[in-house]
Amino acid sequence: ANKESLIAAGPVVARARTTPGAELVPVDSEHCAVHQCLRANDHPERLARIVLTASGGPFRGRTRADLADVTVDDALAHPTWSMGPKITVDSSTLMNKGLEVIEAHELFGAAYDHIEVVVHPQSIVHSMVEFTDGATIAQLSLPDMRLPIGYALAYPDRIATPFGRIEWAELGRLDFEPPDHDAFPCLGLAYEAGRAGETAPAWLNAANEVAVAAFLQGRIPWVGIADVLKATLDRHDGTRATSADVVIDVDRRARDAARDVIERTYRA
Repeated sequence: ANKESLIAAGPVVARARTTPGAELVPVDSEHCAVHQCLRANDHPERLARIVLTASGGPFRGRTRADLADVTVDDALAHPTWSMGPKITVDSSTLMNKGLEVIEAHELFGAAYDHIEVVVHPQSIVHSMVEFTDGATIAQLSLPDMRLPIGYALAYPDRIATPFGRIEWAELGRLDFEPPDHDAFPCLGLAYEAGRAGETAPAWLNAANEVAVAAFLQGRIPWVGIADVLKATLDRHDGTRATSADVVIDVDRRARDAARDVIERTYRA
């Protein structure tokens, strides 16, 4: 359920997962969906592609120029999910989806070139898995976190629930579109950090927390979040994730770097 610890310390957690009997069952709705889809396949080499869906957030369809003056209230008006302010802002920038790309890589071992994101505003299809024979298996359910939580608690069994039923005749349509990387550059920054590996995801995650806090405090504009992250990520020194202590130190240094970028860029 805590994606940040897996994103920041993926290599450290990976070593812990080699303990006999250890297994991670994801609660994050997209990764819970992938986990369910993969249960249909016993051969990892047959996995061709993981497709994570994103609602698109409150700014779906808007250009970067349109987003120059958005307010905190605008960013917190998520069309589908009711969440805390930090993750809601992450959803508006698509950084949340970027972090989920890194999470999918760590959980399922898929290469970044085989993890894709599509915008799906209805939030009914939570993720899809494509196999090498061209078949795609998707997990569909209402956007209700009680469902993935129940799945994780009952795994490998399933528990009956009195909620979460889809009225298919009333659903109407399911739409999919590519994300706009120009308007939402945070998604690309997450791919960049993920491909760099080691402590780069921890560095990006820490910088993002500082940048989002600054936006919520009115110190930087919404479009400034990605600018701060890009400038801070450029300062990453390639430290390897050899231990939890190293990751904690990298987290601290990344926060200091992000604060310095904000101070230099947005000094009154």
